[in-house]
Amino acid sequence: MFITGSINQTSQMHHISKHLSEYDCWFSHLFPDTPLLKAIVKYTRLAEGTVLAGHFKAKAEDYLRQHELQIDYEGNKYNYDLVVCCTDMIVAEKFRQTKTIWVQEGMIDKRTVLTGIVKDVGLPPYFSGDTSLNGSTNICDIYCTASEGYKNYFAQHGTDPAKLIVTGIPNYDNQRQYLDNDFPYHNYVMVATTDMRETYRFENRPAFIKKATAIANGRQMLFKLHPNEKVDRAEEEIRRFAPAGTLIYSAGNTNHMIANCSELITQYSTVVYTGIALGKKVHSYFDVEDLKRLAPIQNGGVSAKNIAQVCSSYINFAGRNEDFLTRFTLQPEVVQYPEVLYA
Repeated sequence: MFITGSINQTSQMHHISKHLSEYDCWFSHLFPDTPLLKAIVKYTRLAEGTVLAGHFKAKAEDYLRQHELQIDYEGNKYNYDLVVCCTDMIVAEKFRQTKTIWVQEGMIDKRTVLTGIVKDVGLPPYFSGDTSLNGSTNICDIYCTASEGYKNYFAQHGTDPAKLIVTGIPNYDNQRQYLDNDFPYHNYVMVATTDMRETYRFENRPAFIKKATAIANGRQMLFKLHPNEKVDRAEEEIRRFAPAGTLIYSAGNTNHMIANCSELITQYSTVVYTGIALGKKVHSYFDVEDLKRLAPIQNGGVSAKNIAQVCSSYINFAGRNEDFLTRFTLQPEVVQYPEVLYA
């Protein structure tokens, strides 16, 4: 059983399943499992900005149907041998006695004062209102991480180091492929925005646009909007506060745009890792040096196969769950490429 969330999480799970064709693979979108969560989803709009409901859920399930994948929403059809989770902030009680593997999607939100309160008081992790506790709950049996840097990060914040294994993550492990593209523009300053307002977080977008404009300092600018943003509002703000002639895209291949840019400005977007992997000068609301330490490994696109290897080995492991990683050794498919590429 693969638990899906955002389109990125959903496509990652799909990629992993392609390497597990000998198994009967089913998919379920992340679902509320407690009376409180069910009430929030059913009776309020608080879940509309999360992967539990609204257009996030609709897009993910459309993806599953388009690729003719087997759907078992809430996982009631079978007693599954393994559950592969896109988050450990919500793990259904019915799966707590099943073998579980967590797969990192991308960037983890900054820890805040609220993150610490939720952790210290013992509230459900989703009360943090973001993904700052994703990967740090220690609920799953195995944690597949993007890099050695993230492995250390999750260990520092609560997950048993013995459970953590560096596999790389699909969609962010072969960024050099994007250098070969037909995007028509080059050598611009690119700005990749984030859907903070759509997910109920504060943002001063005019101030951000003005700051990006100052960084560009007269160079051509290109804005790529987050897929979840309200396009009309975002475009109006860019036209008002950015220089005339600024390019604006609400769709298109973000990675190709990054590959062709001279400098990348982000907020809280995982695409900053594409810029880092391709040797671009990057800006972020996170500390850039920290991001370089955390950046996903570049292994030529075999992360899905690595994770599938973990899944298959764990399904077939007959010993105690906690003994698995003391005996398991990942067999990498290819020699890893250099961590940073210079375009």
